Amino acid sequence: MLSINPKDIPTVKLHSYLLSAVAPRPIALASTVDVDGKPNVSPFSFFNVFSANPPILIFSPARRVKGNTTKHTLENAKATKEVVINMVNYDIVQQMSLSSTEYPAGVNEFEKAGFTMLPSEKVTPFRVAESPIQLECKINEIIELGSEGGAGNLIICEVVKLHIKEEFLNDEGVIDQQKLDLVARAGGSLYSRAKEGFFKIPKPLSTLGIGVDTIPSEIRNSTVLTGNDLGMLGNIEAIPSKIDVDKFAKEHLQKIGNNTLKKHTFAKAFLEKNDVISAWKVLLMK
Repeated sequence: MLSINPKDIPTVKLHSYLLSAVAPRPIALASTVDVDGKPNVSPFSFFNVFSANPPILIFSPARRVKGNTTKHTLENAKATKEVVINMVNYDIVQQMSLSSTEYPAGVNEFEKAGFTMLPSEKVTPFRVAESPIQLECKINEIIELGSEGGAGNLIICEVVKLHIKEEFLNDEGVIDQQKLDLVARAGGSLYSRAKEGFFKIPKPLSTLGIGVDTIPSEIRNSTVLTGNDLGMLGNIEAIPSKIDVDKFAKEHLQKIGNNTLKKHTFAKAFLEKNDVISAWKVLLMK
């Protein structure tokens, strides 16, 4: 058996061991606003429910190991003392992943990830309309666990309003876990789906993805492509060049013509194989 003293290994390696060992973990898609009211949304898997009376959730935006900086969610939480915890199911997992990209302060991750901002009733931060369950919270306390990179910050939240989409309730008014299809986090790039176990999603780019908001409207409004598909399309640094698209079109355009429905269906087949670049080439063919 490998036995390790945490103080004897680098924090980044310890972090990897802990995230792989303590899994799967539920995901809090936390939406906040800064002092000027600018929205932010980002996922955190150091998260769980700890009390029903009062209803308490705790999540922890850790200090970055590299650079020892803090995340916008933590800064907003300290400034406003409000947050909405949006639960993540399989239908929005790609968009959730894209929202974890380290965009600069002031960039609206709702738009980048293709999420819809839904006004809350008890707090200022917006809810994620696509989330199956949204929990409006007041922040009771923030406990800093350390000052070095990797240190957590426990944000203790009291739920003041719950929103549950009725389609995820059974005839007795209880949440149907099979219908809900929640997703949890494991180590590395692994996730766990309630119905099917682990699956893999490429991490967001270390550089900035173009975001769903930059995808042409005729693609965003597709009747074929889902929110997950759009999340994948938005997580590239740049779309293929015209030269690459034209070269690709010489081989494939005759197969499908310039029919929008056929193009979107053909592109979706590439996305199902995680071939995002080819999907983009299909969508851009003329």
